[in-house]
Amino acid sequence: MPELIRQPEARQSGAAPPPETLAGLLQADERPGRAELRRQIARLEQELGELFASAFPRRGIAYEVAPAGGPRLLGIAELEQVRDRLLDRIAEVRAILTDLGYVEEKNRERLERLIAEPENYHWVRISNEDIGEPGCRHWHSRPRFGLLGMLMGWWRVKMSSGCPLRGGCKPAHSATAGSGASAKREFLGFAFANRQRLHPASLIRLARRPPSHLAVELLI
Repeated sequence: MPELIRQPEARQSGAAPPPETLAGLLQADERPGRAELRRQIARLEQELGELFASAFPRRGIAYEVAPAGGPRLLGIAELEQVRDRLLDRIAEVRAILTDLGYVEEKNRERLERLIAEPENYHWVRISNEDIGEPGCRHWHSRPRFGLLGMLMGWWRVKMSSGCPLRGGCKPAHSATAGSGASAKREFLGFAFANRQRLHPASLIRLARRPPSHLAVELLI
């Protein structure tokens, strides 16, 4: 009987641990490495987001990073691949923004010369996008009075008023519509009183214009 009791004790003291236990110990040692890699990835993602915000309103820059696959616990090798892809994307975006900044600075300098000396920049057009600013405004060097201005060297810079309205100009209230109808009635009276003097083509052209333009024609 004593021999039967001592055999399990000898087996427990001399046997090696099972392979599952060794694998668990090795996986437990990867936890600090994965935590450090996740911290680095989070910092790089924040940096990439800051670059995206600082690049506005520039468009056409790729900020995406290829994912590591489906939802699962990533190992150290896969986390290192994600970190390296983030580093490559950040370096690429920084290079693009540096090049764009150089071009935009040159365009701003050219815009200053364009405004100061429009006669030296015939038909040159510079937009807000060219200088890295939001909006649809642009500066265009054009001659005064068309062909006559081109022959005489009368050049000027014409600046646009900005982006056009998506739905067009609409009356804000009924008073605006009433003023348009009043201008229409005034035009009809003016056309009837001068029907012998005005050419029919001129009457047709004026009748097709909006009421706001009709009021300008009456003043002229």
